[in-house]
Amino acid sequence: MREISSKKVTETVARLCQEANFVLGDDVLDVLRRARESEESPLGRQVLEQILENARIAKEEKIPLCQDCGTTVVFLEVGQDAHITGGDLYAAVEEGVRQGYSQGYLRKSIVSQPFSARVNTKDNTPSIIHVEMVVGDSLHITVMPKGGGSENMSRLAMLKPAEGRRGVIDSVVKAVEEAGSNPCPPVIVGVGIGGTADKAMILAKKALLRKVREPNPDPEIAELEREILERVNSLGIGPEGFGGRTTALAVHAEVFPTHIASLPVAVNLQCHSARYKEARL
Repeated sequence: MREISSKKVTETVARLCQEANFVLGDDVLDVLRRARESEESPLGRQVLEQILENARIAKEEKIPLCQDCGTTVVFLEVGQDAHITGGDLYAAVEEGVRQGYSQGYLRKSIVSQPFSARVNTKDNTPSIIHVEMVVGDSLHITVMPKGGGSENMSRLAMLKPAEGRRGVIDSVVKAVEEAGSNPCPPVIVGVGIGGTADKAMILAKKALLRKVREPNPDPEIAELEREILERVNSLGIGPEGFGGRTTALAVHAEVFPTHIASLPVAVNLQCHSARYKEARL
């Protein structure tokens, strides 16, 4: 049994909160540069250039990529042979979020009593924590700050099985079309197919953690991603909604077996500021 200090968890989460908000991943930057070169709309190219310049300034000056520093979504893969010492794992994560958002001067956006008083918790907690037990003795931590504009465009469709592949594609394209400029395109489209309603939503969000344009290893799913991306980029929404062919940088789909009477399809959009950082303890 390998021991991992809860203090180390807190320190790591605090660091990842800041890095995720300050530094856009190389995979995202590479796809944005390619989109800038291929975008047919002059205004669209200008927007993409500004997005890239914003990313450069954020990294160099250690300031947020976006003023919306998001809900802090934390994925934990806990090795079954790992033991967290010195305190509760969840509490360690929450303390890391508090420290990270305070030390990095990141906007605190979480409110309690969401349907009434909406009082700001003033430290961006509680975070959303997803835990998965895995083989091994390490702890893999992924921190994803998820902005409200993109998260608000989430969709869940419970299709009839007979609607099949075409129904899945149409459902995802419709979700992106209805979102329009709200999620700050060019977006990454996370798609979850199968399972139950809640499982599909988790799959859609986890799909956003894949390297941009890294296809699903299943050829059938990879082809589905390609077709959806082509359809989405034919909508004409373009960068920040100003028109063009770069509405989405990528479509990532994850699939899980489902009930004979079900075909859940979830969509979770990520804005062009596709922020997440990870570490292994």
